[in-house]
Amino acid sequence: MELKNCESCGAVFVDPVRNICRDCYYKEEEAFQKVYRFLSQKKNREATIPEISKATGVEEELIIKFLKQKRLRASEFPKLTYPCERCGVPIVEGRLCGDCARDLEQTLSLQLEAERIREEKRKQHEPVYYTITKDKHKRKRDR
Repeated sequence: MELKNCESCGAVFVDPVRNICRDCYYKEEEAFQKVYRFLSQKKNREATIPEISKATGVEEELIIKFLKQKRLRASEFPKLTYPCERCGVPIVEGRLCGDCARDLEQTLSLQLEAERIREEKRKQHEPVYYTITKDKHKRKRDR
């Protein structure tokens, strides 16, 4: 078992599964039930995160956490979106919008290619070492 600090309150606890202590877990579950009950009412199915937060008293960040955990599904509640972590455009799943994900993938690909080229150049200019054996013949050592 490993000791952890609760991400919510900072308390020390032991739990191999969660990143929050038992008390905070129960508080989050209570908040989830409030949000879900609110959204279950037909008139509230198209509520936005700020509207849900205002009506239930549950913080927007926690509602977003429920979405990211896929406990609330945008397919059931069409206006439940949260901002892309990079550009802020509304998304319904993941951490990045499609454009940012493609941009990040392209950037990483270019960096990987540049690193591969640097490594090839380094190998081409690697010094060669020679040793002299007992029989006085020179032998080329592996790089």
